[in-house]
This record gives sequence, structure tokens and C-alpha cells, in this order.
Amino acid sequence: MKYFKIIITAFIISFISCKEKEVKEQKSEIKNITIHTIGDSTMANKPKPEENPERGWCQVFPEFLKNNVTLENHAVNGRSTRSFIDEKKWEKVYNKLKEGDYVFIQFGHNDQKEKSPKRYTNPHTAYRNNLIQFVNQSREKGAKPILFTSIVRRNFNMDSTLVDTHGVYPLQVRLVAKEYNVPLIDLQYLTEKLEESYGYKESKKLHLHYAPNEIPYYPKGKEDNTHLSVLGATEVAKLAASKLKEKVTYFEKILK
Repeated sequence: MKYFKIIITAFIISFISCKEKEVKEQKSEIKNITIHTIGDSTMANKPKPEENPERGWCQVFPEFLKNNVTLENHAVNGRSTRSFIDEKKWEKVYNKLKEGDYVFIQFGHNDQKEKSPKRYTNPHTAYRNNLIQFVNQSREKGAKPILFTSIVRRNFNMDSTLVDTHGVYPLQVRLVAKEYNVPLIDLQYLTEKLEESYGYKESKKLHLHYAPNEIPYYPKGKEDNTHLSVLGATEVAKLAASKLKEKVTYFEKILK
């Protein structure tokens, strides 16, 4: 009996030791990994957040992450895949990447700007190949890319039907994701359902709609159906977090 107790005690001690080691390794793994986000104004950090009601969804995404996870938001207002590369912004991100990091990629709003040659990309050629470049070069560094389709604009017609404004750009994201085996978070579809759930009138709360002198930051008022309010950015970040948990096992560990 005494010998049996010794064996049981040794087993328990060994089990606890293994569990402690496993937990430490998991914490170490999480602590050393950074999420890098690249994209446009719908993701980007906004200035003067104590005054400015606008938010990018990646600006609020850290609220859904555990404390020992780092997010570096490299998204910039007005950028397309072309300008993000040409202005060396991608090069700066690429140089920071390390093995195990994640890269969130979401472009499209400004790639559509046909009157802006420094930003416009043909969706079937330059846009597609720029996305592939982000994917392949992330993997060169041992980082893990995740593709996101663009969030929708609040574009309801006279019949209160939400109408698409992105054309075939989101389709190219889906095709690249499938061809290159990249996790895809279909924010176009998810935010389409979000806007419709709020409806024509209430969906204004997701964006920037203010009467003149309603708030000090917009004394002349504001009607912006593309960019997000605090509520809108939080709702989009929540949708992204939920899908990341489903599609990428690692995010089950780091999301609250």
C-alpha cells in the first residue's frame, strides 16, 4: 500500500509539472507573437480619440485580445495595395516580421479609385498580385497572413436595399485566399448582415452622422457612410474576433 501511494504521488507531481510547463510554453508562445495589420482607413488608428468619434476597427481590436498579445496597426488612411507598397510602408512592416507573427490584410476601398493613378489597381491584375505579394512575403519571414474582404459602405437605395459598392475586389480576395490556402475573414458579408440588421435609419450609428454643432469635432456636421463610429468599429472588431476563433485555432488562445 505504501509503495502504491508513492507511485500515485510521483504520478501526480509529474502530471502537475507537465501541466505547468505546458502553460508556461503557451504563455511564452503568445507573448512573443505580434499581430501586424495592414490596410486602409477602415482599419487605421485615428488621431485625438478623446475628441474624435471616428475609429478604425483594428484600433479597437486590442480590446478583444488578452493583455500579453501585441497588435501593431500599420493601416493608413487613403492607402491602396499599390500606394502601401510604393510608399515603402509594406517594406517597413516586412522588415519587422518574425516567425509566428500574424498579418491581417484588408485593402480595396482605395484600390477602386480610378481617378487616382497612384492608388488605383485593376482588380484582376495589380490588386490580385499585390495581395499575393503580401501573402508570399509574409510567409518568407515565417509570419502567417490572414485575408479580409473590405467592410461594406452604408449604401442604401431609395427602397432601403443595401447596395454593393466594391465590385469584384472582394471576389479577388476570396480567390487568392482559396488558391494560396490563406484563412479568409469575409468582412464584406459579415458587415453587410450587420448594416441590414440595424436597418436604413439605425445603421447611421455605425458611421459618422452628426448635425452641425452636434459635437465639437464636427462643427459643420458630418455625413460619412464609409468610416466607422466607436460603435461601428467595435461591432466590426467583434465580428472579426468571432470568425478568427472559428477559422484560426491560435486565436482561441489569445481572444477574450
